[in-house]
Amino acid sequence: MEPLKNMYNIDFVENLATELHKIDPKFKHSNFVKAVLDSTWTELELKARTIHISEQMHAFLPYNYAVQIELLKKAAPQFNGFTATIFPTFVELFGLNEVESSLVALEEFTQHSTSEFAIRPFLAANPNLIDIMYKWSKSPNFHVRRLASEGCRPLLPWAMKLHNYVADPSPILPILETLKNDPEDYVYRSVANNLNDISKHHPDLVLEFCAKWINQSDTTRWVAKHALRTLLKKGNQTAMRLFGFGTIKSITTNNFNLLDNQIAIGNASALEIAVTNAGSKAKFRLEYAVGYLKKNGSHNEKVFQLRETAIDKGQSLTFTKKVDFKDLSTRKHYAGNHYIDLKINGIPVERIDFELT
Repeated sequence: MEPLKNMYNIDFVENLATELHKIDPKFKHSNFVKAVLDSTWTELELKARTIHISEQMHAFLPYNYAVQIELLKKAAPQFNGFTATIFPTFVELFGLNEVESSLVALEEFTQHSTSEFAIRPFLAANPNLIDIMYKWSKSPNFHVRRLASEGCRPLLPWAMKLHNYVADPSPILPILETLKNDPEDYVYRSVANNLNDISKHHPDLVLEFCAKWINQSDTTRWVAKHALRTLLKKGNQTAMRLFGFGTIKSITTNNFNLLDNQIAIGNASALEIAVTNAGSKAKFRLEYAVGYLKKNGSHNEKVFQLRETAIDKGQSLTFTKKVDFKDLSTRKHYAGNHYIDLKINGIPVERIDFELT
């Protein structure tokens, strides 16, 4: 698999230089290409390349910031996708003291790529700029509406944490309220992800929001379910009740067995599960959780969903799942004691202990 950093390649740099020369005939095309593809280039990772290109644009457009931004606005529409984040990155690097013109630029650049990362230093420096995000939430352009939600996510992955909104997310809520029924899934998915971020520090607040939304429309029901995914995985019983899951007292476990009690790292085993509903028909969430031993001797639990379904009275469900212990880029295995829990509606009901060798 080709490294993501190779999205920024020689062809991209050449095309960028060509576009910049078109809008500014004084722009030194070949010198810019040479400066970007310097001795450090091959070692730079994805984000570092984004920053490096932005810095070279700044160096080879020797004007004040206002002029630079106007030139980049003309070039940006020729690019799209992640590589076009060089333009909002330019604003993030050089425009923090030019807030008004920078916000206008980010609103425009996000329509070709995304300004979700670049807006965050502005919000961190001045939380009152959330008012601009609220204005964007009413934009006719769905990319701008999505920025209104995604840009203020407290815990956006691969981005700086917005500590003010981690502590107090209330300024975000009017934006999410505005966008919860957005016609574009690109937008309402961001609303759900934002609420999921908030749920990690303010679960009761998100539960209250989702309880209001759950029956408003198919869209808001989806948003509520996706927003509560972390709480559902953690077995939050208020979240379970919101979605009508039944009592686990009616479920009996007929079989919960791992074929091997010793498994070599790199190998796999089969997990057998059988349950029966002895009570009236109800909906249940069935999962198993593997407790992976960490290097420090503690366990990291990973939850895997089996099924979320209604089970009739007297009905049985059986599963056989392959449980793999190959090392991954995201998980290294360590020899020692591990466990697997069977979870029903987020509550552990059975456990198997085994050894990884």
